[in-house]
Amino acid sequence: MVLVDKLDELGKPAWIALAVLGFIAWWPIGLAVLAFSIGSGRFGSGRMGCSYRDNGSRWHGRWQSKMERMQEKMDRMRSKMDGARTGDWWGTPPSSGNRAFDDYRTETLRRLEDEQREFKEFLERLRFAKDRAEFDQFINERRNRPQEPREEGPQAPPQA
Repeated sequence: MVLVDKLDELGKPAWIALAVLGFIAWWPIGLAVLAFSIGSGRFGSGRMGCSYRDNGSRWHGRWQSKMERMQEKMDRMRSKMDGARTGDWWGTPPSSGNRAFDDYRTETLRRLEDEQREFKEFLERLRFAKDRAEFDQFINERRNRPQEPREEGPQAPPQA
């Protein structure tokens, strides 16, 4: 059959497209194409990409490799979680075994956190001072500019 050979050359997308077009035209045609494709092994053979019927070991190998990758990811996640649990509940790093170093590290971290807090406060004061200076400059310029008469329309007479 010339049509079947041509579709086999084009591969699985051609058979799928033919089945879809058959369903669009008239559902029994699409059903017939689908039944022929499955019955002839075109959707179940190695040439269509699903090789679990003809070559079970290859399919099993793909499944096995996917499961091994998933297991490796789970092991990495578990080791990260175990590493996070070694500190105490509040996130304090685990002890190194040397109390002098642990005290030094704790003091240094506390000092760095204090410096960071002070620096943030300094930046906030600096931004506020800059905003204040810009606002004061705007107000001074507004006060010192000459008053111009408005031409918005007839002016109301002053009330006595």
